[in-house]
Formats: sequence, structure tokens, C-alpha cells
Amino acid sequence: MKAEDVKLFGVIGAGQMGHGIALVAAVSGLNVVLNDIKMEFAERGFQSISQILSKNVDKGKMTQEEKDAALERIKLSANLRDFHSVDFVVEAATENQEIKFQIFRDLDEICPAHAILATNTSSIPIGRIAAQTKRPDKVIGMHFMNPVPVMKLVEVIRALTTSDETFQVTWDLAIKFGKTPAEANDYPGFIANRILMPMINEAIYCLYEGVGSRESIDTVMRLGMNHPMGPLALADLIGLDTCLAIMETLYEGFKDSKYRPCPLLRKYVEAGWLGRKTGKGFYEYK
Repeated sequence: MKAEDVKLFGVIGAGQMGHGIALVAAVSGLNVVLNDIKMEFAERGFQSISQILSKNVDKGKMTQEEKDAALERIKLSANLRDFHSVDFVVEAATENQEIKFQIFRDLDEICPAHAILATNTSSIPIGRIAAQTKRPDKVIGMHFMNPVPVMKLVEVIRALTTSDETFQVTWDLAIKFGKTPAEANDYPGFIANRILMPMINEAIYCLYEGVGSRESIDTVMRLGMNHPMGPLALADLIGLDTCLAIMETLYEGFKDSKYRPCPLLRKYVEAGWLGRKTGKGFYEYK
């Protein structure tokens, strides 16, 4: 199979990452099945896609006709059985290993034999996920960055079992979506989060230990290191529960104390302060 053979593209999870992936796939000309556990969640994702595309029309980045055509390519789903004829799937469910394992076992039973099963996991080893299926050669990591419509990078992660064909199709699809792919090997956190998350975790330790205020920590990183966003604000954007899950995966995978999640991060997650999506994290959001 080649990238041009992918006609029907599936996305599991219509949240922040999932609806962004569905958007770039639909804009690139693919028919998309956008799935979530409840139809209301899928509909919410679809509304977010429509709003983003409307802004692009207002800015002159696309025409109204192009927006309407992209939206018409998206079918909403609350049943994985709707993936019975997909050519390529990206799973963008919550960063929970057991949930992902079950999804891949189900997809393996439902999807056509030729279909490639990709995961947008931030840190869980791809080989672990591939082992849940009878097609480990067709399982791969396709890690988009947040926000998907804006960020150019896609990490393409091979498991030991991933075939060259699967890798090439995934690489070429990333390019088709207007992204720049980068190859990473299958270790916890891959490249992006193995570097990013310990930095965010250390920023949280600085707050926890009273080294500086949240504003000072973010200002130092923005103005001193020329980062577009401070690490605490970035953690809020990513979701503190996701940050904690990634740090726990790194800690479990390497058994190295440098990956130990900051107690303050765990405390915020336990309180339900998850960042932008709940209106409160290290900062408050209306």
C-alpha cells in the first residue's frame, strides 16, 4: 500500500488532538471517520473543526467552498464498527495504556487486513501497543503536536515490528497533511516528550520549592530561552493529567529518578486542576 491508496481515514478520539488530526486529513482531501465513545463528544469535535475552518475563511486562508467540502468529508461515529472499511486509523484517545490496548485489540478485529493502525500516544512504547494485535507490522506511532492544525511536526515512531511499507505510508501521509515528519525510535517519550516533559516537570519543581513564582518561571523561559510559551502555561495547554501520565511512563520505562513526577503536579491532577480544559491549572482560564 502507498499513501495515495489511503482513501478512508479513521480517527479515534474527538478531543483536542483527535479533532485536529481529523481536520488536517479532511482538508488534505481524505474522507474521515471521526469516532468517540459518545456521539455528543464527536459532535463537539466537529463543531471545533467548523470553528477553526471558519476562522481560516475569515483570514483568507481558504474559501467557503473549501471549508464546506472539508466538512462534508467528515462522518461522525460512536461505534468502532464504523471502521470496517478504513485504510488508515490514528488513535488519539486518552493517554492510558489499558484503554489504548483495548482499542487496538478491537481495531485489529474490525479493520480490513491491509489497514494501518497508528497511535498518537505521547509516550507509551509502540511495541507494547503493537503486541496487542495480530498485525504488529502495521502498527506505528504518528505523534502530532498540539495544536495540530498549526504545529508542523509529526514524530513517526517505528516499533521493532513495524514494516518499511507501514513507515513509508505514514511518513508520506504526514507530508500530504502539510507536516514535517521526523523519525524517532521506540523508547518511552520518543524524542519530543523525553526532552520536553522533564523540562516542564523541573519548572513545576521550581514552583513547588519556591524558587520563583509561576509568572517568573514562565518569563525566564520565554525571554531568556526564547520559548514562545512558558513551561507552566504550556503544561496547562497540554493538560496536567497528560503531563503526569507521560512522566509516569518515563519513570516506569527508565526507572531513573530524574523522571519522577513532581508531587505538586500530582496534587493538581488529583484536585481536578488539569489546565485549560478544566478552566484551572497553574493559571486560571475563563
